Amino acid sequence: MPSRWTSARRESPTSWSTSRRRSAPGAANAARLLAAAVGHCLGASLLFCLRRSRIPVKQLRVTVAGTLVRNERGRLRIGEIRVSLAPDITPEDRDRIGRCLDVFEDYCIVTESVRQGIPVTVAAEPAVAAVAAGV
Repeated sequence: MPSRWTSARRESPTSWSTSRRRSAPGAANAARLLAAAVGHCLGASLLFCLRRSRIPVKQLRVTVAGTLVRNERGRLRIGEIRVSLAPDITPEDRDRIGRCLDVFEDYCIVTESVRQGIPVTVAAEPAVAAVAAGV
């Protein structure tokens, strides 16, 4: 999956984000693919719950970012994965999504498996769609 990869210094943590597209050669690597899998699984789980609850979602924006750290032997490891989910829903449906926000993470097998060894934080904040006047 094409993504953005940045590194400030050799000694500092390296960060990545899978929210932007990039066509550079070698853009996909194992760390990015794992992060993308976590984000995709969480997004699919949330979307499935919202659809089952008959809450229409215009768009679901999933952003995944993470940090590489060095272990005590100096080897690079994934230190953290951060996932942000923003379902685009109507103001009327915002009050109805509470149950989905409470349970969707439990149904994501990738995230729950990865959490056994890597801290994964998740923030889900719906983006309320603007209602067009007179439509």
